[in-house]
Amino acid sequence: MASEPRRSPGDLSVVLPEVAPTDVAAAVDAAVAAAGGWARTPLPERIARLRVAQEALAAAKEELARGIALETGKPITEALGEVGAVVAKIDLTSADAERWLAEETNLGGPHPALVRRRSRGPAAVVGPFNFPLHLGHGANVAHLLAGNPVLFKPSPLAAGVAARYGELMSPAFPPGVFQVVQGGGAEGEQLCLDPRVRSVCFTGSVAVGQKLSVSLAHDFSKDLALELGGSNALLVCADADLDKAATAAAEGACLTAGQRCNATSRVIVERPVAAEFQRRFLAALTAFQPADPLLATTKLGPVISAAATARFARLLAETPGDWLLRGAVVPEVAGQRGHYVRPAVVLREDDGAADAECFVPLISLFIAADLDHAVRLQSASPFGLTASVFTRSEATFRALGERLEVGNLYANLPTTFSPSTLPFGGLRGSGNGRPGGRGFIRFTTAEQAVQWAEW
Repeated sequence: MASEPRRSPGDLSVVLPEVAPTDVAAAVDAAVAAAGGWARTPLPERIARLRVAQEALAAAKEELARGIALETGKPITEALGEVGAVVAKIDLTSADAERWLAEETNLGGPHPALVRRRSRGPAAVVGPFNFPLHLGHGANVAHLLAGNPVLFKPSPLAAGVAARYGELMSPAFPPGVFQVVQGGGAEGEQLCLDPRVRSVCFTGSVAVGQKLSVSLAHDFSKDLALELGGSNALLVCADADLDKAATAAAEGACLTAGQRCNATSRVIVERPVAAEFQRRFLAALTAFQPADPLLATTKLGPVISAAATARFARLLAETPGDWLLRGAVVPEVAGQRGHYVRPAVVLREDDGAADAECFVPLISLFIAADLDHAVRLQSASPFGLTASVFTRSEATFRALGERLEVGNLYANLPTTFSPSTLPFGGLRGSGNGRPGGRGFIRFTTAEQAVQWAEW
């Protein structure tokens, strides 16, 4: 029986081209063959080759953004922002390479010495659908600059735009140095577990990340970087600017239809301002109406698949609490069938539940008796990716920040405000703190200490 064709989540009448799986073993063979030469290539030449790729990506910005919007349902304005970040990442990571890959000398020991960074060898980068280019690209660029051939395994839900990205990137490098590996879970597992692959960077679900960790435990010299999502909280203190907090909460919940690892899925508000915040928050959410992702005015596109809409419907049916905004699955928008939903808000009790990542625009609102209670509510989640605190007091923010175990902490900003100029990684169930952002290149090489006596 033939498999169901891939369709655009924003317009189910659009059939997307099929992309054939890659021969994984052959791709790894090519990366291994290229590894020695690429490792010996001087850093200035590696940077120069990335600049060639950067020019090609910049020239194709609109094409790539349209591909992202068509294939994943991300609104075109967001998609253009993603491609802009892809282009800028090469500048940022090149600067990181010049800083972190430089040899250290004159270390003050008994003998002349240096510490140098050696290329690790072929790297597997497994990317998600929600940022089909940007998240994988950050690791791709870091590994390439470190002298490691890259095998980029995109999500099969974004295979087409990833293939085009590969066509733009690959010509800038010698054969085997940069390859796109297409396929599903079987190809991803084969790639990551191949003993010749010396680094793995995975962005995705907790279940797959845990499985990878167990499977690679015996190969302890293989570096593993994990980014596994979040259940991120926005804390609203009694002294907060409620308009700004409400706008940030709505944006954090609805960007990319809630399908961001750093999306706002929980809002924790101090009791004295809870009623007024609730009013302003519901008003702010009215700006996010489902619409065609290819329209420049769209702020809320579809979710990725029928399975995502089914998960949203199940959460609406099963999440306990009082519904302030019921939300709904919307099969058709302006005569166009797609995987559309309307945001939902539920007022929850402090039941100690540790929520899983929902990855849809559903927000749980909690009322905290005081800031100690707010911290307990935030900490109830097993994740530790991002948190945002809205307060007019820097002292309050700093005091709370000391107690919030997250990799990315913000004051008076959305939980989704994660610029490429900063490190990005999660704690606790969100990962091992090293999957991307500024400085990731530190994890792409093996450190070697060298010293010598008289010749």
